[in-house]
Amino acid sequence: MRHPPRSVLLAVTGTLALVGSMMVTAVTASGAAPACTVEYSVTGQWDAGFQGAVKITNNTAAVSSWSLTFDLGDGQKVSQGWNAKWSQSGRTVTAANESYNGQLGTGASVSAGFIASSTGSTAVPASFKLNGTTCNTDTGPTDPTDPTDPTDPPDTGDGTAPALRVSGNKLVDAGGNTRRLLGVNRSGGEFMCVQGRGIWDGPVDDASVKAIADWKANTVRIPLNEECWLGLSNIQAQYAGANYVAAVKDLVAKVKAHGMTPLLELHWSYGQYTGNSAGCSDVHASCQKPMPDMRYAPSFWTSVANTFKDDTTVAFDLFNEPYPDRATSTVTQAWQCWRDGGTCPGIGYEVAGMQDLVDAIRGTGARNLILAGGLAYSNDLSQWLTYRPTDPAGNLAAAWHVYNFNTCSNESCWNSTLAPVAAQVPLVAGEIGENTCSHGFVDQVMKWFDDRGLSYLGWTWNTWDCGSGPSLITGYDGTPTAYGVGLRDRLRALNG
Repeated sequence: MRHPPRSVLLAVTGTLALVGSMMVTAVTASGAAPACTVEYSVTGQWDAGFQGAVKITNNTAAVSSWSLTFDLGDGQKVSQGWNAKWSQSGRTVTAANESYNGQLGTGASVSAGFIASSTGSTAVPASFKLNGTTCNTDTGPTDPTDPTDPTDPPDTGDGTAPALRVSGNKLVDAGGNTRRLLGVNRSGGEFMCVQGRGIWDGPVDDASVKAIADWKANTVRIPLNEECWLGLSNIQAQYAGANYVAAVKDLVAKVKAHGMTPLLELHWSYGQYTGNSAGCSDVHASCQKPMPDMRYAPSFWTSVANTFKDDTTVAFDLFNEPYPDRATSTVTQAWQCWRDGGTCPGIGYEVAGMQDLVDAIRGTGARNLILAGGLAYSNDLSQWLTYRPTDPAGNLAAAWHVYNFNTCSNESCWNSTLAPVAAQVPLVAGEIGENTCSHGFVDQVMKWFDDRGLSYLGWTWNTWDCGSGPSLITGYDGTPTAYGVGLRDRLRALNG
């Protein structure tokens, strides 16, 4: 959804140039069990720096706190990080636990990431030590029942929100029970940071999240900004990198604590586009672009996936509203651009296709549910089945958006284009809404989706003008607008 007009701060043009990424895993000798294992990866690289990640697995007695040390190469300096307290003395880097992830049981893992400047190579560190013990070093024969067996499935969450997966054309939880995603969008994380005004638009404390749950919502879609997550130089430091990631993780935890599914979504991205229907002329992530960019979007999803891959209660929505069809008059070229990316007609930057983003996520080992929206601002799914990306995890669903002013906004279109998709894969209406300050249109949408057991999320849980937003609420205590009443009452009727 495009947002109400807001003042946009002039951004400083960044000089980063992503040139590639690599994944290097520290491997132990066959037939031996180390006291701890560390997987180290370079997930993004540019002319003056890189983004790295570590996954630490404790194979011995449980610990209540941890500290990982390793040496970087000459000319490499950590500037910021997340999921750990990062520091560096000379070449030696230390990553110490945060207050929320100090407990590391036998067989348990924790992941953390960092951004570093670099004037040389990004070679893998020679050794790692966890609480003074050298990792990736043989300590004896491997126990065939070792809980760190890499074939074990990822953690299915903390019990407050369901771990979701695709089964045929349905979403199911760990027990095989059919689930629908029914809830709201919580906008703010996509635009506040890039405008230099904060991270969230309005409160995201427990009371405000509980107010969403009180509507009987079970899902909260959280739009994000790739430049803020990656901490690029044009974003103010207090709203970027580790600070931004920590804020997202905190909101995810609050959403889960109320039994709701967090759906993380890439909303605004890098890349200059001034063609048909351009939202802005800025190269930075300050508006909706027709497609994600190859420069940063895969690194964004690699980092997000590494952060949440051990928690399949968190779902991913690849890109808000693709519209490569506005850049070219050829429908086939638009769908090819959507899936494959590369050099796309009418788009001046290198595009990351949906397949690139799926590959980035699955390359981390993450098996989380992924959603992919189609063309025409996710309103067109007419060839989604033909061009759908390949997902080795088999956990891909279709996303769709609809407002009263969209082309596919009537039952005839839904029956002809949505029904065939919903017959084969789960279908989630990631955004539904209308700019009438009423709910007559969304009532029709919800009934069509309810009749077929499908999912939908209202735009948006923000106190904006319901005629230009549109906005579901007038207050973060959950007081609905005239438009929001329709969604609130429907959710309470379904889940009350």
